[in-house]
Amino acid sequence: MVGATENDLKKTGTPYEVGRARYAGNARGQIIGDTDGLLKLVFEVPTKRLLGVHIIGERATELVHIGQMVMEFGGTIDTFIDCVFNFPTLSEIYKYAAYDGLGRLARRLAPVA
Repeated sequence: MVGATENDLKKTGTPYEVGRARYAGNARGQIIGDTDGLLKLVFEVPTKRLLGVHIIGERATELVHIGQMVMEFGGTIDTFIDCVFNFPTLSEIYKYAAYDGLGRLARRLAPVA
C-alpha cells in the first residue's frame, strides 16, 4: 500500500470515496489463478485526487508503484481512465477500480428524488 487509508481520512474528516477492482474480473488475474486479489483506490471528494492505493494479491509489489507515481504528481483517478493498459495485464485493474470509484461518486452526488 501507499498513501492514506480510509481510517486516516476518517480521523482527519477528509471527504473521500473508494474505487475497487478484483483480480477475478481481470483476464490476467484469471490466467494466473489469483481470483482473490483486490486493488482499492482512495480518492478525495470532490477533486478526485488520489490519496491512497491498496493492493492485496499476486504481484502487488509490481503494481503499487503505478498509483504511487500518480499520487506523486498530484493526479486524480481520471488519470487511470485516460491511460492505456496492455491486455492482458494486472495493471488494467487500475482502470476498473477508477470506473468503480467514479460510479460510486456519481451515485453519492446524485440528487435525491
